[in-house]
Parts: sequence; C-alpha cells; structure tokens
Amino acid sequence: MSNRNSQTSKTAARERIRAERERQKKKEKLRRQLVVAGAVIGALALAGGVGFAVMKANEPTGWEAAKEAELVAPAHTQGKNGTEILIGDKNAKETLEVFEDVRCPACAAFEQSSGKALLKDIEDGRYKVRFTMYSFIDGLSGGEGSKNALSALGAALNVSPEAFLKFKAALYSTKYHPDEREDLYAKDSELLKVAGEVPELKNNKAFATAVKKGTYDRWTMDMTALFGRKGVKGTPTFMHGDKKLVMDEIPQRRMTQAQYNQLAQANFKKMIDKEFGPAKGTAGQGSGKDSGKSDSTGEGGAKGIREGEKDPSGAH
Repeated sequence: MSNRNSQTSKTAARERIRAERERQKKKEKLRRQLVVAGAVIGALALAGGVGFAVMKANEPTGWEAAKEAELVAPAHTQGKNGTEILIGDKNAKETLEVFEDVRCPACAAFEQSSGKALLKDIEDGRYKVRFTMYSFIDGLSGGEGSKNALSALGAALNVSPEAFLKFKAALYSTKYHPDEREDLYAKDSELLKVAGEVPELKNNKAFATAVKKGTYDRWTMDMTALFGRKGVKGTPTFMHGDKKLVMDEIPQRRMTQAQYNQLAQANFKKMIDKEFGPAKGTAGQGSGKDSGKSDSTGEGGAKGIREGEKDPSGAH
C-alpha cells in the first residue's frame, strides 16, 4: 500500500471517529436536557400538587363551609336572609322578642315552666313573638348541637309555624333536652327522634331529608350571626322594642319541680302583665267560686297565684 493511500485511510478513520464523538455529544446533551426538563416538570407537578393540597386543606369545611353555601330560607320567615321568625296574629299591635339557644338549660327551664303561657298569649293575639335563635353554647361548651338543632328547626318552620313551636317545645322538654355539656343534638338521628313527637313532622320525608342534607345550614349561620343584636348575648332574654324585660328571680331554696315551675310561670306572667297590661279576661272578673283565680296551672297541677295574692317568689 502506498504512503498516500495509508494517509488517506487514517484521515478518513479520524473523521469517522470525530463524527461519532460529535453525535454522542449531541445525544448526551439532548439526554441531559430531557432529564432536566423532566425534573423541572416533576418539581412543578409536585409543587402544584402540594399547592393544591394546601389549598384544599385551607378550604372551609362543615359549618364554616355552610356560610358560603346557597341560601335556602324556610317558608314563614321574613327580613334579610329570612332571619326574622315572627309568629302570631298579624293584627297584634305588640311584638315580644324572645332570644334563645337550643342547648341553653335556662331556656329549657323557661320552656318547661312557662312555654304554654307564652303560646296562649300568642294564640290570644296579645302580641306577636319574634324568635331569635343563637348558637353560642356550641362555642362555649364545644360541639355543634345548637346549630344542628336550629337547622332542623328551620326545616320544621318550613312545614309550618305550628310545627316549629311544637318541635322547639319538644327539644326543650324534660324528656329530651340534654345537659348543655352533652352535644346530643349534633346527631341528626336524635333530632329526628324528637321530631317524632310532633304530628306534622312524624314520618314527614321532606322534613327528614332537609335535616339530613342540612338544607337550612346556611340559613342557620345567617341566623346565628345575629348574636349580639340589640346587645343581647345571653339567653333566654325578652325584649319589647328596645326595652329589656326582667323577671323576678326565684328564691334559692329547696323545692319540687312543680313548685319551681309554678314560681317561674308566675314571674313570667307578672313581667308580661307589667309590660303589656293584664291578659284578656283577667281584669275585673265577676263573682263566682273561681273568681279572682288564675286560669292557668303549673306543671303537676300546681295552681298559679291568685289575683292580688302575694307573689310566691317573694318579690313585691
């Protein structure tokens, strides 16, 4: 082989080697670029996943989420967002405001002793009643029973004002009302069991569905946002216009439940009579063996105070 051909062959071989090296470099560069790009995409995906997870974790849940839900106000309500529960004769000139919390033991005591007297005044057209329901005990004692029960009361009110009043009375009854530290009304099953005492709600599928689905949860949150309205932050509270009504306190002494209920009812009636005047048919009664007696009885058949008799609570 001539020197010329040998040199040519060597040159060609070097070119092939150089070309292969360049090809390998480009291939390696592309591989590195793809690895980096993949890492970036992976990091972005991870960051996006973490961001999504953080966003989901920060989303409101439960009753906080209910604040953002679509508002469904019960029938038979008035005012902004249906937060006015006004019950009674529309022609009644006066309005008594009653502030309550379903878990409140004092509210239960009022309902058990004087609830029927309040209902009679409503039926007689003595005044209308605006109920403002709070849920502050959920915050004080923990839980969600006040809110859950109020949502169920909204479902009852959607059926009728009468169903609302009967259901509220049942929730406050000695048979069902739990200790305020026991969050029993957070359970829909318990609320539906109590509702079985109300003819309008018993076996009412629409009512039961509304309770289970929380149809009136948003309304409940709007209702409880009224906490502090007219300066009221405790329950039960009674107001006539901007005037807070005050009942005489019951003496601290040993007594039966019936005696307590008798005194509590007498104090309620005294407070109402002082503010609205005597109830229909109680002033200037004629003669007869029942003349001058109260036409109502306390729990257990205990008679109310006679007209002009000393207040059994000891107040003057």
